[in-house]
Amino acid sequence: MGRAAARPGRRIVTAIDRYVLRQLAVATLLVAGVFTMLVSLAGSLREIDFVINRGLPLTVFLELMALRLPEFIATVLPIALFIAVLFVYNRLVSDSELVVMRAAGLGQWRLALPAVACAIAVCTASYALALWLTPLTKSSYKDQVFHYRNTYGNVLLQEGRFNTPSGGLTVYFREQWPNGDLIGIFAHDTRRTDRPARTYIARRGAMDSNPGGARIVLFEGSMQQIDIGNGDLEQFYFDQLALDLGPITPTGQSRWHEPEERTLSGLFSPVLTDPNDAYYAKNLIAEGHRRLASPLLALAFALTGVAALLGGEFSRRGQSGRLVVAVCAVIGLYLANLTVFNLAQKNLALAPLLYLLPFAATGTAAAALASRWHRRAVVPAPAAG
Repeated sequence: MGRAAARPGRRIVTAIDRYVLRQLAVATLLVAGVFTMLVSLAGSLREIDFVINRGLPLTVFLELMALRLPEFIATVLPIALFIAVLFVYNRLVSDSELVVMRAAGLGQWRLALPAVACAIAVCTASYALALWLTPLTKSSYKDQVFHYRNTYGNVLLQEGRFNTPSGGLTVYFREQWPNGDLIGIFAHDTRRTDRPARTYIARRGAMDSNPGGARIVLFEGSMQQIDIGNGDLEQFYFDQLALDLGPITPTGQSRWHEPEERTLSGLFSPVLTDPNDAYYAKNLIAEGHRRLASPLLALAFALTGVAALLGGEFSRRGQSGRLVVAVCAVIGLYLANLTVFNLAQKNLALAPLLYLLPFAATGTAAAALASRWHRRAVVPAPAAG
């Protein structure tokens, strides 16, 4: 009989867990989606400039944005979880649903269990993003930007400015039409030492690419140079002429991979024979520790929010004070983590603090949640006589 009577209670508890967990999951995904769009728009100004002002196809913008998406998601996911925890548990308190759950026999940890489960899921997803997907897509993003900068000269050329796409070459054009044509072109080329400097003036031009890099096809213009032998000015007119911009970077030069696009093995084992790796060795190792420690912030954020809202006695004045305390605590933890990371890049002895901060915050929130916050009212003894 005792076992049969216990089954309905367990079913009620399971239904409550699913109810709260479903709300947390939906809220986390919604907040993460909104924040990701906002961060994507704020972080894609250069890509938008590539398409609007530099003439690159829209598909290039979509490709680059897709490659940066995992980086944005990894940034906003722990914050989205914290906001979802505050929203869901504050609503449970405001609608007195939390009172009913406690009346059904649910303790503090049982009420916090959906938030902990959601935090573990977010922490796991953050590790997958930080250790695998984000470095992979970040490296692909840098490779594509590197490719477009060398293939499309108009990525670097801006209208109304004297541009230097490569050493010894200066290019100016008055404006760029929507179809990509460059109007009012002036170019001065001193790259070759075996011939005089050349000055090109053309009515219009168009960007083009070849295996060696980018070039401008000039139309209806002239080329001027000083004859080395007699010092006379030579001028030639042309209907069409191709001016090679050359590769933006020297031929054969490989791109150095930044810390954000490396795997853990590349971070913790820098190639000291590489001058860049040797110079940025501390930065690489500090990034490796940050990548291992940062996903733990999701659990610390979630437990901080739960402890702030589940702790203390019920107040008819609302939960605004506790919400402010939780937000301030999370902001302080985030800033402390960022400060420690910056310091660890200069002194690796501080790297263990990157792990200590989330563990300390999680332990503090867990201790606050486990303590008995519900105080019984003290009834004064009746006076004698």
